[in-house]
Amino acid sequence: MTTANDNDQAQLKAERHRARQQKLKAGVDAKVAAAQDEKGILLVLTGNGKGKSTSGFGTVARAVGHGKKAAVVQFIKGTWECGERNLLEGAGVEFHVMGTGFTWETQDKEKDTAAAELAWEAAEALLQDESIDCLMLDELTYMVSYHYLDVERVLSALKNRPPMQHVIITGRACHRAIIELADTVSEVQPIKHAFEAGIKAQQGFDY
Repeated sequence: MTTANDNDQAQLKAERHRARQQKLKAGVDAKVAAAQDEKGILLVLTGNGKGKSTSGFGTVARAVGHGKKAAVVQFIKGTWECGERNLLEGAGVEFHVMGTGFTWETQDKEKDTAAAELAWEAAEALLQDESIDCLMLDELTYMVSYHYLDVERVLSALKNRPPMQHVIITGRACHRAIIELADTVSEVQPIKHAFEAGIKAQQGFDY
């Protein structure tokens, strides 16, 4: 049986909840009101966990869904079939793929450096193209970490891109200078991974 005291307690809880929510809303509204600048965002998705490229491709798909023009340059994963590429190329997304694949498979630094150079030249052209609204540089971090590309050259291209062009960089161990330049940085950390339990990468889920 519900008593008057129970009703008073329920009403008090409801009022406290409304007060908390109103305070939260006021804080969010203040931040929204203060965020009035518009510019091209440099987004870095780094860390050792799974899902960095997947997240980047989701942002590319979002841009395409809004009628924006997007492009992708893929480093490292060039020889793998890519489900996202199969889909997005059909939606008009331009792809440039570094053809040597995983660097630890080729074990040929000269060949990999030449392939990285060609892929980066495509990236530099896109970073100067005002018609490209969103550009994804997938696994670019490895090219800097392995010294296939000079970090200052990369930074210069990023800094001098069209002012409204959004850029997404993915990959582990992103160089500190790129992180400092970025507007948004997310670090993906592994908790568990199926591969460590002996489960192989599967088409349509992992690639």
